[in-house]
Amino acid sequence: MRYVDPVRNPYAPGAGQRPPELAGRDRELQVFDVVLERVARGRPERSLMLTGLRGVGKTVLLNTLRSQAIGRLWGTGKIEARPDQSLRRPVSAALHMAVRELAPHHRAPDRIDDFLGVLKAFALRANSANAKLRDRWQPGIDVPARAGRADSGDIEIDLVELFSDAASVATDVGTGIALFIDEMQDLGPEDISALCAACHELSQLGAPLIVVGAGLPHLPAVLSAAKSYSERLFRYQRIDRLDRLSADQALGAPASREEVEYEQKALDLLYEKSGGYPYFVQAYGKATWDHAPRSPVTAEDVRVAAPEAEAELAVGFFGSRYERATPAEREYMRAMAALSASEPTDDMDAAVPTAEIAKQLERKPASLSPARDALIKKGLIYSGERGTVAFTVPHFGRYLRTVG
Repeated sequence: MRYVDPVRNPYAPGAGQRPPELAGRDRELQVFDVVLERVARGRPERSLMLTGLRGVGKTVLLNTLRSQAIGRLWGTGKIEARPDQSLRRPVSAALHMAVRELAPHHRAPDRIDDFLGVLKAFALRANSANAKLRDRWQPGIDVPARAGRADSGDIEIDLVELFSDAASVATDVGTGIALFIDEMQDLGPEDISALCAACHELSQLGAPLIVVGAGLPHLPAVLSAAKSYSERLFRYQRIDRLDRLSADQALGAPASREEVEYEQKALDLLYEKSGGYPYFVQAYGKATWDHAPRSPVTAEDVRVAAPEAEAELAVGFFGSRYERATPAEREYMRAMAALSASEPTDDMDAAVPTAEIAKQLERKPASLSPARDALIKKGLIYSGERGTVAFTVPHFGRYLRTVG
């Protein structure tokens, strides 16, 4: 038997924090590697969209894909979309970073300066008189803005021109540019439309610039509402919970490196508790490690530790989101939770019809629209199919039924 040292606990439950073992994502990494190689060879390739519930590791995967691109000497930039911020400012900063990464490899500094002049003109459009203060940006680009390119004020026209010019710089260097966008469903309709148009133009030209987006399950519907051709424009990958083998790997591989083992019944119970969701796997793994006195870790260790993991999730993962909701919105979610409990599977809190929610609350459907729309905007629920809603957070319905 070996003493389990809490100081050497390898698990890392945190928002966007890379786990010690990135299990179950080999397919996504291989797909992106093919995308990078095809673009490097001048072959046409689609931009990539990752979709899934919260807690499945989309942000971690996005960061890992970015590392892959950096490893191939691509220029990269990453932004996190916000519902109250236009795309112009964060895209300016991200592309500035991407081109700065490419600049040392470019043989013609004037070409870099030309692009930075275009970028500055695009960025300064965010500082127009009617722009919100938080959208304004001082780009810190020590070249004059270039008039007549990417500065029309029409975000769709400007983004197409900006992306085309950025791709041209990457072509000069013989590499590519990848723009990573997290929480992509939070972009405004005009920005989504402009982004689709720019990606469409790039795909037609075979230009070496791709967008890798990550968002909630309804992101494809958001893109489709902006441009009908978006269904064919992007390569969509659904990021789901881990299968049993991958969940065991996520727990067992880091433990093995610390010379700690799990009994099979302990792994059985950990999978049952976590449902295979990567964030929960890390949370239960961390609590179990802290409570286990020795190796091998037993099912009893898991049972003793589970209340601590559940208490931490209740505060940091579920509670923080619940607190953002108004009383009317909480009432709406509790009705969703009650209805989802009657479904055959409680694991993902199945989608429920909005008409049934109205019936449950003895209200007219139209009177509940403000609460539903606000919850969607806050990212607490989503509408994957017309007339239905579901939680964006796994096990959220179970949490709501617990707290009443």
